[in-house]
Amino acid sequence: MGNLIDTIGNTPLVEIRGFHKNPDVRIFAKMEGNNPAGSVKDRAALNMIRSALERGEITKDTKLIEATSGNTGIALAMIASLYGLELELVMPSTSTRERTLTMEAYGAKVTLLESMEICRDYAEEKGATGGYFILNQFANPDNYGAHIKTTGPEIWRDTAGEITHFVSAMGTTGTIMGCSMFLKEKNPAIQIVGCQPTEESSIPGIRRWPKEYLPKIFDPSRVDRVIDIAQDDATRRARELVRREGIFAGMSTGGAFHAALQVADDIKEGLIVFIACDRGDRYLSSDLFG
Repeated sequence: MGNLIDTIGNTPLVEIRGFHKNPDVRIFAKMEGNNPAGSVKDRAALNMIRSALERGEITKDTKLIEATSGNTGIALAMIASLYGLELELVMPSTSTRERTLTMEAYGAKVTLLESMEICRDYAEEKGATGGYFILNQFANPDNYGAHIKTTGPEIWRDTAGEITHFVSAMGTTGTIMGCSMFLKEKNPAIQIVGCQPTEESSIPGIRRWPKEYLPKIFDPSRVDRVIDIAQDDATRRARELVRREGIFAGMSTGGAFHAALQVADDIKEGLIVFIACDRGDRYLSSDLFG
């Protein structure tokens, strides 16, 4: 028995069997949609808020603000509600309605602006006034720290140390940074593979940042390979995952899966783990599954 926070993490690994023919290459999805707020961002949200409280940087009376494309915002809204904290989330107006409604259901205020870059500028400006505390997932070590503490160790444990390749979408880059730090410490030979959209693609949860907006927590030396993902491929793979494997997840998961399949084609043997970062129900008002 425990509280809701205790259910964050320890998500299952599910083997994907029907997409490649080499029996010496195995692909597993880390099912982060099983977290209580529905994504891998539950881990970072908890670590950022709880660590800030423990350090005395925020109190119960602090107003929080954060720019988000969706999943982090939902996770922060859940954690803030559990700690009784006031929270404003700033999100691109192109985000699905499900995301806004979910954040508001947890009690967060939602502000919609034109683009993610404008959202980040707005949050940083309000944070600089002193009236708000910006968690700043793009520069906060507690973001990747969550994955050093939890995600990386779980993958290492559940693969019995046999993982050879780790694949993740890159947004804030917290997941790939933290998992890289932990897994490379265990075995430097493990290959860390990130994916980003092609220049012309838009994939929720995966970003190709302009240089001036590149997350400060990102260290390119911790990623062995970056694969560009086309929007059509991310969409197609998300649809295939739900229809052929029963894994109901979003476009960023489709993108990571597409990258994992590329890795599988390039190796003769190995164990690949990719992050299935959220649930597909928050995309139902879009054309993703249409």
